[in-house]
Amino acid sequence: MANALHIDTLKFARKLTDAGMDQKAAEAIAEGLAEADTSTLATKQDLAEFKAELFRHLWIMAAGIVGLTVTLIKVLPG
Repeated sequence: MANALHIDTLKFARKLTDAGMDQKAAEAIAEGLAEADTSTLATKQDLAEFKAELFRHLWIMAAGIVGLTVTLIKVLPG
């Protein structure tokens, strides 16, 4: 899903010029930023799905560790 990054290029360029940057350079940077490809950036939904998947894997690993520990306790002479 491609989400566009909305930037007020005029406001951004003005902030750059107010900070001492040359106006042509500020406008070029603002325009380049506005045209940047943001389709590969992760959204909040993407991160939430990744977090849920990661949690599932962690629980599976924890269950495996507990199972292995119980098995080793029963099998090894103590």
